[in-house]
Amino acid sequence: MNALLITGTDTDAGKTVLTTALAAYWQTYCTAQTLGILKPIQTGDSGLGGVAESDRALYSRLFKLDPNEVTPLPFVAPLAPPIAAAQEGRRIELDKLWQAFEAMRQKYDWVLVEGLGGLGSPVTNETTVADLAWDWHVPAVLVVPVKLGAIGQAVANVALARQTRVHLKGIVLNCVQPCTEQEIANWAPADLIRSLTSIPVLGLMPHLPDPTNLSALAQIASDLDLESLLPLASLLSGIA
Repeated sequence: MNALLITGTDTDAGKTVLTTALAAYWQTYCTAQTLGILKPIQTGDSGLGGVAESDRALYSRLFKLDPNEVTPLPFVAPLAPPIAAAQEGRRIELDKLWQAFEAMRQKYDWVLVEGLGGLGSPVTNETTVADLAWDWHVPAVLVVPVKLGAIGQAVANVALARQTRVHLKGIVLNCVQPCTEQEIANWAPADLIRSLTSIPVLGLMPHLPDPTNLSALAQIASDLDLESLLPLASLLSGIA
C-alpha cells in the first residue's frame, strides 16, 4: 500500500502539522518521487478565500496541489461530517471518497491521507474514520497531543484501532503548545505509553510558532523514526 493515514486522538491533535512535516521532508529529500495529499472530508471550510485557511487551502498553497483533488468533499459548518452534510442537504458519498483515494494512489508514488478528528470520529451515520481505514486497508500513524490526559487518550485510541483491525505503525507525540521537558515527561511519557499500548512511539514534534515553515517542518520530520512511516530506502535510492 503506497499510502499512510495520519489520524489523531481528537480534533486539534496535530494531524495537519505531521502531514505537513512529512510532505515538507518529502519535497526536500525525495524530489524524484511524487507525493499526493488527501483530506477526504473538510468541515468548517468557508472556501479558499476564507478568513481561516482550511487544510486543503494550506496544502494547495505550500505544495502546489489542486485543492479540489486534495478534498473532494468540503463542507462549511465546523461539525461532524454527517451533521455538516445534512445541514447543506447533502450526503457523504463513500464511493466518491474511495474513487478519489484510488485515483491518487494511481497518480502519485506515495499518498498521505489526513483523517478528520480521531479514529472514532464519524464519517457517516454508520461509519467512523477507523472503519474507513480498515475498508481502504491503509496503515495509520496516531498523533497524540502532549497534555494532561494524553496517556489515557493514547490507550483508548490504540484499543479502538485493534478492535477495528487498523494497522497502527506507531504513535507521534505533538506539543500543541510550548512544553517543558518536565511537562512532556509528566503528561506524555513515551516509555509508559509504549508499555501500555505495545505500539512504538516514533518521536516528538515540538511546538512550532510558524507551522508553515517548510524547512523547520522538514527538520521536525527528520527527527522522527521515518523508516517506520515512509519507504525511505527505496525512495532515496530512486526506486519507486
